[in-house]
Amino acid sequence: MNIDPKTGLPLEAFAWEDIAKTEQRIQISNEKKKFGKIITVISGFRDVDLKTLAKELKHELACGGTVKGNTVELQGNHSKNAKKILVKLGFSEDTIEVL
Repeated sequence: MNIDPKTGLPLEAFAWEDIAKTEQRIQISNEKKKFGKIITVISGFRDVDLKTLAKELKHELACGGTVKGNTVELQGNHSKNAKKILVKLGFSEDTIEVL
């Protein structure tokens, strides 16, 4: 069994996460909140660490955001750029739908 030196976890655990990423049905949509503010809502995740994913998205898009339930909410209209970043993070482009 191979052990990842960075995390100390078996390397097989990372293969399962990669498989889980390709089998998602992700929807990206925009919602209008109070005072006319627009947020980008990304939903449809299963078996993914949403806190880490949200942190990476917020860093790449230079915006604020939060995890609510099984969705990631980002401040601002980032639907096009969020899809590009999700693909870069290993999610399949075919399974990401921008509404």
